[in-house]
Amino acid sequence: MTWRIQPAVSDPEAARVLVEALASTPDGEPLPPAIDSTQLLDVLGQAGTESAADLPEIVLVHELIGPLPALELIREVAVRFPAVGTILVTRDTSPALYSSAMDAGARGVVSLPLRVEELSARIGAAGGWAAGVRRHLGTGGARAAGAGGTVVAVTGAKGGVGATLAAVQLALAAQASGRSTALVDLDLQSGDVASYLDVQYRRSVADLAGIQDVSPRVLQDAVYAHESGLALLLAPGEGERGEEVDDRAARQIVGALRSRYEVVVVDCGAQLTAGSAAAVELADRAVLFTTPDVVSVRAAKRAVRLWDRLQVRKAEEIVTVVNRASRQTEIQPPLVARITGTPVARTAVPSHFKDLQTAVDAGRLQDLDDRSVVKQALWALAGELGVAAAPEQPRKARGKAKRREKHRGDKPQSPEQAQALPGTGGPRQALPPGTAAPQQAPDGGQPGRLGGERGAASVEFAGMAPIVLVVLALVWQAVLIGYTFSLAGNAADEGARAAASAEAYGDPQGACQAAATEHLPAKWRGGSKVACSLSGDVWKADVDMKTPILFPGSALLPFTVAGEAGAAKEG
Repeated sequence: MTWRIQPAVSDPEAARVLVEALASTPDGEPLPPAIDSTQLLDVLGQAGTESAADLPEIVLVHELIGPLPALELIREVAVRFPAVGTILVTRDTSPALYSSAMDAGARGVVSLPLRVEELSARIGAAGGWAAGVRRHLGTGGARAAGAGGTVVAVTGAKGGVGATLAAVQLALAAQASGRSTALVDLDLQSGDVASYLDVQYRRSVADLAGIQDVSPRVLQDAVYAHESGLALLLAPGEGERGEEVDDRAARQIVGALRSRYEVVVVDCGAQLTAGSAAAVELADRAVLFTTPDVVSVRAAKRAVRLWDRLQVRKAEEIVTVVNRASRQTEIQPPLVARITGTPVARTAVPSHFKDLQTAVDAGRLQDLDDRSVVKQALWALAGELGVAAAPEQPRKARGKAKRREKHRGDKPQSPEQAQALPGTGGPRQALPPGTAAPQQAPDGGQPGRLGGERGAASVEFAGMAPIVLVVLALVWQAVLIGYTFSLAGNAADEGARAAASAEAYGDPQGACQAAATEHLPAKWRGGSKVACSLSGDVWKADVDMKTPILFPGSALLPFTVAGEAGAAKEG
């Protein structure tokens, strides 16, 4: 049987040798090598989206891999994709290394330099094991890839943008939708999840940092069971202990939670640490919160660029959420998207601290009123991210929708039809593909708009339209009057100069009349009157003109625009 083999090696020469050796094995079908650990996990994640059958049966991890060490990478693959057999390729074949590789989840170790016979034997054993696991799990569902629960990493562009409050509400929304949910506080020095949920606890995430194998029993001892049903893994009370949670510990803890809970929400705070960076890298959804002000948006841009430089997360894989949004602010979500270069969630969280003050001061966010527009927006965001079911429309909104259907003569839709159409309360799509259909906001308005702002703007524009038209008409009429004054003055000047020139040899009156009207537009010429007279040594021309109303050829204004000019006699 032929096994698909995914090599992972950073050194180009080592990659060439490894691919040539794989091509020489009778059962191996080598795939293009992954050049680092991030690319390998991305390739496996994309392949396993639909079914475990799309994943390669074997991953060959070379000791020359980075930035994640080989054993850590093997452990990560084993946790996220248990239907894939991993083999370590290394020069160190000591019993200690072999034991560490087995503990990490490897299905075999191949020594360097490579020998085709040894490589073929290890491939056969790992491929057979992977096939057996897949038969046991089945390949029909998307979960067969073994990726476990959904991990959502919530971060703030800077302190005070509301990321922790949002993380708590996202977790509560996921739990309320019937999914087992864990909330992890990785804001290790200043975590406030416990304060928001009125929790007194003894064990924290730091207590798991020194444990090599986080078993379900060990995890259960460290997790706090909250009255809301959430499983809480909280930041240490002593901030200095946060240094114990490095990237290895964070990966192990998040992986253990992923395998046990359907949804894992991680509050990463606003400061990038080794632990929070690992959580953001592992997350299925990375959510960056900002507020619509220059300082916060610039901080969000810096965070996105930092993650990209450190190969933690690409900009297109980050969802930015605008918190405390308002129509009155100059910075709106589309501008945030252009500045940060990331997709922006359709659901914006409105600025309404009055809704939150009582629950925040009491330290009981779980008791936040369902009528709170902030809670409705955050729970709608949970639906948009795919970690919770879409919230029901409020009763008033449903009543309005039924009245609209009755007015149009439409038949009410069935639940199946409603789920098939965007904006009808069906299941929400997660970000960021950027192609999901728009969803309806919990208040009946459009997503990304607050309180049905699109409808409100339409009503306001309809009311202002007559006033705008009247103002435009008055401005245009003023332009016509000014233009008529200019024509009258120019005509009088032309007529006076023509009369002064013609006096010595012809008819000054006729010359004045002809010159004054020669350059007038036809619509103004018909209503003009020209009078020329000699006063001493000066020829004077008076031109009276009528101004049209709104456009030439229409009715005329009741007053006359006059132009006067004079020119001295010549000779």
